Amino acid sequence: MVLLGSLLNALFIIIGALFGRLFQNIPEKMKETALSIIGLAVAVLGIQMGFGSSNFVIVIISLVVGAVVGEWLDLERWFNRFGQQIEKVIERNSNKKSKGSIAEGFVTATLIFVIGSMAIIGALDSGLRHDHAVLVTKGIIDGFTAVILASTLGIGVLLSAFPVLIYQGAIALLAGVISTYIPEAALDLFIQEMTATGGVMIMAIGLNIAGLTKIRVANLLPGIAVVGVIVAILFIF
Repeated sequence: MVLLGSLLNALFIIIGALFGRLFQNIPEKMKETALSIIGLAVAVLGIQMGFGSSNFVIVIISLVVGAVVGEWLDLERWFNRFGQQIEKVIERNSNKKSKGSIAEGFVTATLIFVIGSMAIIGALDSGLRHDHAVLVTKGIIDGFTAVILASTLGIGVLLSAFPVLIYQGAIALLAGVISTYIPEAALDLFIQEMTATGGVMIMAIGLNIAGLTKIRVANLLPGIAVVGVIVAILFIF
């Protein structure tokens, strides 16, 4: 089943988020410390991913152009607006204000779980070879992360499972088409530079989680598409 890995990944996030809500009464200092540690660990992961680039100029150009496009479209605002609408619906139905920001939890968790090499490579493995090991491993990591995030940021973390399923599932379904029309060398270069570009975004997310910065990471997401454009230009010319 092509979508098995993506489905399991989303399921682990949902389970982790539910456990996180059960343990939401963890002392605030303990949650703050745990969240800071996760943030720093995510930042280190991002740095490690960033070093994987073979041509960091591609990463810089992709991030700068992506930031310009993202700020123009104001993607962060759309992410937050979507989360806030869901928050209003939940509050209206429950007749009480939910603890934590659903919008913040949804945006933060979505960016953490979607961006990265494991999402791309795992989805490609699922689609091309029906090998779901990478996505299952990613799902376990995401699940543990969701426990801490949901205990602090709220039930919005659970909602991030759906963008993860759609994103990774779409890649898995289209993997056969991608391998047919894109040269292997170009695909390898794209994954490499996309991973490095995503690594910088992951680092920013980690610093945001740790409370050290407040970077609008969602507005950097077009940088991933810019990587694809640059790689295509390099191979055409």
